[in-house]
Amino acid sequence: MNKFNLNNSYKAVVIGGSAGSFQGMIKILSQLPKNFPLPIIMALHRLKHVRHGFVEALSIKSVVPVTEPYDKEPVKKGGVYLAPANYHMSVELGHTFALSTEEMVNNSRPAIDITLGSCAYVYKDKLIGILLSGANKDGALGMKHITDKGGLTIVQEPSECMIETMPKAALALTKIDHVLKVDQIVEFLKELDKQYK
Repeated sequence: MNKFNLNNSYKAVVIGGSAGSFQGMIKILSQLPKNFPLPIIMALHRLKHVRHGFVEALSIKSVVPVTEPYDKEPVKKGGVYLAPANYHMSVELGHTFALSTEEMVNNSRPAIDITLGSCAYVYKDKLIGILLSGANKDGALGMKHITDKGGLTIVQEPSECMIETMPKAALALTKIDHVLKVDQIVEFLKELDKQYK
C-alpha cells in the first residue's frame, strides 16, 4: 500500500495558485518525474499585461516544457499547460481547452475557480486538484467542485505559504484530502507516477 493510497485511475492534475505560489510551482515542475503520465493544468494569477517571461521562467526549471494552450487545443497526456495571461481557461467535455475574455471572476482572469470547476465537471473522480499560496479566495469554490465530484484534493500547508488566504479559504469551504508542504506535494506526484509504471 502506498503512503497516499493512490491508484492509476486518475486522468489529470489541476493546480491553482496566486501570490507566493511561483517558487512552489518551480519546485514542483523541476522535480516532476520524467514522462509524468498525466496532463498538468495550471491556473496561476499573473500580470495581465505581461505576456512574456512567466511561462519561460517556469519552462527553464520544468522537466517538461510548459505551454500556453490555444483555444480548442487537445489536452494531452504528459503535457504541462498554463492559463495564458488575461484569459479564463476551461477544459471542455471533448478534452480540449477553451479560452475566453469574459468578465473577471474573483477580480482575476484567469480565474482559478473557472479552471478547477471545469476540470471537475470533465474529469469527475479522475481528477487531482492542488491549491497553493494565494491572497484571495479564488480556487476555494473550484476545490469544492472537485470534492463534490469525487476527485482528490490537496492544499499547501498554510503555515508554509507566503500568503495563506487561498488554502485556508478552501479548507473552510470543503473537505480537503491532504494538507501538504511543497516537498510533500512533490513526493505525492512521484508516488502517483509509480502507479502508472
